[in-house]
Amino acid sequence: MAHGQPRVGVMDSGEKRLNELGYKQELRREMTLFKTLAISFSTMTLFTGITPLYGSSLLYAGPATLVWGWIVVTFFTWFVGVAMAEICSSFPTTGSLYFWAAHLAGPKWGPFASWCCAWLETIGLIAGIGTQAYAGSQTLQSIILLCTGTNKDGGYYAPRWLFLCMYMGLTIIWAVLNTFALEVIAFIDIISIWWQVIGGLAIVIMLPLVALTTQSASYVFTHFETASESTGISNVVYAAILSVLVSQYSLYGYDAAAHLTEETKGADKNGPIAILSSIGIISIFGWAYILALTFSIQDPSYLYDPTNETAGAFVPAQILYDAFHGRYHNATGAIILLFIIWGSFFFGGLSITTSAARVVSKVT
Repeated sequence: MAHGQPRVGVMDSGEKRLNELGYKQELRREMTLFKTLAISFSTMTLFTGITPLYGSSLLYAGPATLVWGWIVVTFFTWFVGVAMAEICSSFPTTGSLYFWAAHLAGPKWGPFASWCCAWLETIGLIAGIGTQAYAGSQTLQSIILLCTGTNKDGGYYAPRWLFLCMYMGLTIIWAVLNTFALEVIAFIDIISIWWQVIGGLAIVIMLPLVALTTQSASYVFTHFETASESTGISNVVYAAILSVLVSQYSLYGYDAAAHLTEETKGADKNGPIAILSSIGIISIFGWAYILALTFSIQDPSYLYDPTNETAGAFVPAQILYDAFHGRYHNATGAIILLFIIWGSFFFGGLSITTSAARVVSKVT
């Protein structure tokens, strides 16, 4: 370059790809691979899918379907994830899924496919915010109960009106935080990824070690039973399908990285890496979490008893309580681990709100 000539900046590879598609760059590229991964991982979250549905899934068809269902769903999720990563590399746009649908369906069906995809995704993300807020409130309800005693000795079990206030409070907090710059959200999600990895390791390792007794491997991996008297479902196949829902609900949200590609540096490469990395981390930690909970069950029938210490309302909380109270005769350890799980819900809800905001801004 001759002396005195202005330095020409190198165009980002993601932006170059957008120009090739005739798509105008609208957002600033401030996100690194790790920050994008943090948001994608936080949207999937380690605890938020498994924790609220664990009890019902265990009741539907027993532990074997719950444990092996995760493996089956993970296997097929990888096919979806690899396909999505490949398309994301070719179309690194914030519009992501419905932009892809418009191009891949062709000029005849593209508008209809894009419209369907956009609204289904929008409804799904908005519903996802609601599920995170509900499960987060449910966890907080159990924390308050165990902090003030138990269901058996006068502990405070939050009534419906307070539960609703907690639910609304979480959604409002997430909305307010998402008014800040994406850099702020990314920083919070970096905390989230370490919170969940370290907290997840703590729960997976500590819970079976603290529990006075553990279930046998044959119970965890081979025991199958339906509870038609409780669930009203006598069809074995249908019960097994419902039991697998916990895995299907947990292994979603990895498309969050695709929604952020227009704000990610080198998005044509880093977007796909973030998608696949999120699936890989959650696949391993999720199965380990399910195994830790299932091995640590003290009395399967007692988990659903409405007169137990957690009012039979939240099975993972009862498993944690039984383990720590059985060993140390207090609920402190259970409360700490429940707080880690609640933090996962908080971070997950924030990330889903971020994804929903990106999708809705493009839909409208």
